[in-house]
Amino acid sequence: MHSTDVTVVGLGAMGSALAQALIDGGHSVTVWNRTPGRVPALAAREVTGIERAVAASPVVIACLTTYDATLAALEPAAGVVAGRTLITLNSGIPSGARRMAGWATAHGADFLDGAVKNVPEAVGKPDTLLYYSGDRSVFDRHAELLRTLGGDTVFLGEDVDLATLYESAVGGTLLPALLGFFQGAALVTERGLTAASLVPYTVKWLEMIAAVLPSLAEHIDTGDYTNPASSLGLFHESIAYDQELARDTGIDFSWNTPMHELLTRAVELGHRDHSIAALTELLRNPA
Repeated sequence: MHSTDVTVVGLGAMGSALAQALIDGGHSVTVWNRTPGRVPALAAREVTGIERAVAASPVVIACLTTYDATLAALEPAAGVVAGRTLITLNSGIPSGARRMAGWATAHGADFLDGAVKNVPEAVGKPDTLLYYSGDRSVFDRHAELLRTLGGDTVFLGEDVDLATLYESAVGGTLLPALLGFFQGAALVTERGLTAASLVPYTVKWLEMIAAVLPSLAEHIDTGDYTNPASSLGLFHESIAYDQELARDTGIDFSWNTPMHELLTRAVELGHRDHSIAALTELLRNPA
């Protein structure tokens, strides 16, 4: 396999997984972390001094917490990034990606922004999704290297902030879905049952939700909410059941309150008989 020298900046759980996947893929890897010696398994590849780390490789993959953290870490190496490719895989928002791209370009580096859409343990596996945005020629030049990190590697487009835009958009489903599961777990464990007993039924429910997403997306993309499988009004009517269940069980349902308020506002605006996807209109136009 063709070997490309790579520096990985940031050795948290995800950064360490990225470095190990690159090593397993036959690449020569240098690593740097703000706290030296954090990962003994990578100690032989670790260097001190960010300038030395960046200078060691033509490709630098940064996996820190935020764009601000990445900028702060890389700024001392600004004089050596010219001619290199910088790839960021941190969290943040689109404006952060644009700011990061501006910094890289101003210092003569090629730039790609990306996101890992899985847990660290999945890095390097054939079905693990990572997506990127930025200069298409840079993506194509490093495609083999990028596929080492996950076989489902996608280029979203040349707008440099698309990866973090989709990261934010897709990531928005995570905490509400988990809170829904935790609420269910609180209900069954209060009865002396196990949270594990809930898992297979929750998985089937999530599969059902996945199955209806294409039709809901069509409602949003066409702006036609008039032919729902389940009306928004049905969701609104369930508010009373949620409140009654909370009273009966003593379980805290308060995290549902903003959703209930959104449903009520949608009904007041005339969406009772429309698709639940009409909530998108309210989210785009907050009160």
